[in-house]
This record gives sequence, structure tokens and C-alpha cells, in this order.
Amino acid sequence: MPVKKADQYNDSNHNYLKYWDGRDYEQAAEEIMINHMLKGKKFKHAVDVGGGYGRLSVVLTQFSENVTLAEPSQQQLDIAKDFLKGKPKVAMQLAQAEKLPFEDNSIDLAMVVRVIHHLPNPIPAFEEIYRVLEKDGYFLIEFANYGNFKNRIKHAAKFKKMPLDPVDIKTGTQKEDNEIPFVNHNPQTVRKQLAQTGFKIEKTLSVSNFRSPTMKKIIPKSLLVKLEKAVQKPLAKTFFGPSTVYLLKKV
Repeated sequence: MPVKKADQYNDSNHNYLKYWDGRDYEQAAEEIMINHMLKGKKFKHAVDVGGGYGRLSVVLTQFSENVTLAEPSQQQLDIAKDFLKGKPKVAMQLAQAEKLPFEDNSIDLAMVVRVIHHLPNPIPAFEEIYRVLEKDGYFLIEFANYGNFKNRIKHAAKFKKMPLDPVDIKTGTQKEDNEIPFVNHNPQTVRKQLAQTGFKIEKTLSVSNFRSPTMKKIIPKSLLVKLEKAVQKPLAKTFFGPSTVYLLKKV
């Protein structure tokens, strides 16, 4: 992300660690996703691009000898220093997704989770990740899926086609405050962009399928997590959930 797009995450009024209070289900859903995608694989150097304070970098240590958190916000890296204390070692780098501090063909896994909703045009980031990945290296990407089941029903009811371009979902006050972009992507468009960059999709998952305040209130978290684990793979073909995840290989 360009430097200016990290401003919100450098704002002392915006504590991303606190944002995750009460989001245990979402955290568990993303940990399940990583395990589904990377089970049985081992890496030499994994990079969590735009990984905030390292909440998922720790999960990557189960699959990689070395893990680097590459994050554009200094405030997030400062929070990470405390968050990562006593946890498996994670290196930290202040870095933008479009300009990573790694040599060509030098890493074998890049992960991007909850990042490209700030990137209406993610292609420069995709190209940079392609550059730093070694041949046959893996790219794990999650993004906010505008083509989810709920949105498809809404558009069908109005006899409207699903948009192919990113959709700005900011509210009026957020637009007035000139906050960083917040978009949802069409999964087919993202798939084409990745293919044009040189990536081949190996797996797809539908993630956070029960991300609903009502469901989280009435259904115990333990049951939601069990259901999530069971449906991530079957629902992938329909792009059901609010998050779509691709595992890709550099070809």
C-alpha cells in the first residue's frame, strides 16, 4: 500500500488490536483457513504482507522456518512488539505491499489477509509479490467478496448484474472524513488479475461464512467454529461467504 494508505493505522485513535475484541469467531475462521490451505506444506521463508500486529504471522510459524511481518504502519509494528512477546519468533519490516524489501525469487510463501479491501487496484501489489516469490512459490490471499450469497440475492431481487469492478462500501461519514479506500472485490475479477500476473489457482475457500452479529449471539462460538471448519471447502464453489481465499502458485 502507498504510505498515505497506512495513515489510518498510524492514528492513535484507531487501535487495530482492539478492533479484534469480540471477533474470536472471525479469528478462528481465518486460522482454520490457513490450516486448510497449508496443511502438509513446509516453507523456508513466509511473509505476512500487511499483517497488522502479527495476529496471523504467529500461525505461519507452524508452517515456515522463518516468518516476516511486512507492514506499512509503524504503529502496528509497535503493537506487534508486545503482541509477539513470548510467541514463536517473527521478524518485522516496515514495508508497502507494492514495494517489498526482498530480493527477486527470495521467499516461498506470501500471505495477504484483509489488505486488498484497501486497494481498488491490487495489480501492483500482485506484481510485487510475484517478483519476490521463487518459482513454484505460493501466494495465499484473502479478500472481501462482493459476490457473496447475500449480495447476489439483493442484486437478483433488483434485476441487477453483479459489478465486475471493486465496490466502495464506505458510509457517508467515512467518505466525508476522506478515510483510506474500503472496497469489496468480485472474485472472478480478482482471479483474472492474478492469472494475468502469472499465478495459477490451486485451491479456493469460502471463509467467515457465519459472520453475523445475530448468529454470533444465539449460537455458541464452539459450534460456529465447527460449522465453519466443515463448510469452508464445500461453499467455495459458490463464493458463498463474505471472504474468499485463493491459494496460488507462481508459474
